[in-house]
Amino acid sequence: MVALNITVTPADDLIDVPRRIVVTGAVPGGLVQIASHTLRAGVPWHSSARFVADANGHVDVTLAPAVDGSYGGISAMGLLWSQTPAQEGKRELFHADVQQPLTTTLQASAVGAAAADVAETTLVQRLCADGVTRTEVREQGLVGSLFLPPAGAGPFPAVMILNGSGGGINEPRAALYASRGYAAFALAYFKAPGLSDYISNTPLEYFAKGLDWLRATVKPLHDFVALSGQSRGGELVLLLGATFPDKVSAVLAYVPSALVHSGQNACDPAVGREGPTWLLDGKPLTHQWENNRCASWAPFDEGAPPHRHALAMLTALQDKEAVARARIPVEKIQAPVLLLSATDDGSWPSSVYAKMVSDKLEAVAHPHAVQWHDYQDAGHAILFPTVPTTQISYAHPVSKRISTGGGQPAANAYADHHAWQHAQQFLRDALAARQASLIRKEVS
Repeated sequence: MVALNITVTPADDLIDVPRRIVVTGAVPGGLVQIASHTLRAGVPWHSSARFVADANGHVDVTLAPAVDGSYGGISAMGLLWSQTPAQEGKRELFHADVQQPLTTTLQASAVGAAAADVAETTLVQRLCADGVTRTEVREQGLVGSLFLPPAGAGPFPAVMILNGSGGGINEPRAALYASRGYAAFALAYFKAPGLSDYISNTPLEYFAKGLDWLRATVKPLHDFVALSGQSRGGELVLLLGATFPDKVSAVLAYVPSALVHSGQNACDPAVGREGPTWLLDGKPLTHQWENNRCASWAPFDEGAPPHRHALAMLTALQDKEAVARARIPVEKIQAPVLLLSATDDGSWPSSVYAKMVSDKLEAVAHPHAVQWHDYQDAGHAILFPTVPTTQISYAHPVSKRISTGGGQPAANAYADHHAWQHAQQFLRDALAARQASLIRKEVS
């Protein structure tokens, strides 16, 4: 009898690289179970699925549907995105040191066979390619981390990455951007060393300083500096593009808002969730909840679990005058714009917001590329491949309120994969357009 064997190709690569998982040596037509185990920030995450071996005794996970287990149907990376944590409530997907790889053990066994009929291999995922460097930034009042691609091939285009209402420094996304050839600056603006614990009363000038610092430090290729942000960061990058258009070369807005919002779940309790978030010239920007005749927290506060924050946001949209006052003037952006939204967003109606932005840019005949991808049945957490997408309800990192981000694991995994592909192509196209524009200026 041929012994079971399991292989992964490639076995060790960046996290966004698809893998081919193949089992050989099974009984033709027999059931094969594959289990995964990954240690993420000290917590074990697990999944398992069963497959029917083909006539040759093979299971190719890229082609074979899972007939039972943590996910169903065909998904090459289903064993990873369907993982759940051994400790309830844990959501950390990466090690604190993002330069340390994630190692997943894959174990294949023939269902109903002897215990000895087991095969094992490892799958390694990296956020940092060889040669990527990380530098803490604590200067000019800025708090963040700068990740640079391997030396020798620069200058590099740059991207500044902004987190959402959880705050902190988004090192995983910055590390992966650097691994794909960008000088990536993950800038914190609250809930990080030396900064406020809350989003309330954050001055926009802080981000202008961050953009200037990034340009001066890395001297980017074609003077290209993009902004990437998700959730409140998605709102923020649109706002920054409109406020400082000469500093922004491209805008990537993940599950964004079209409107300026109040502090909400990330607010300073002393200011309140209906208090201001953003300041400009020391003055608070008008936000959606301000003097809104229809806005109510009741659908969120009093609704049946899992609570959906988006339901409260929908009430505020009913006051058209308040919406108009709080609208981000995206027509002032002088750069390409990428919008990534989700139809089942439980945090706020990102599909509605993205349509508002797209419609406005179309109405003014925005002279740069505008792309909008709206992911059916996906929720608020659009990240990048390939990460677990199962932890949909959670306690907010600041308010500790438990709510749902919405979506289904398979739909969220699809959004993760395709959003990252679109983001990479969008940046390549935006950089090419920037280069062409500079050449035209030189010629003229």
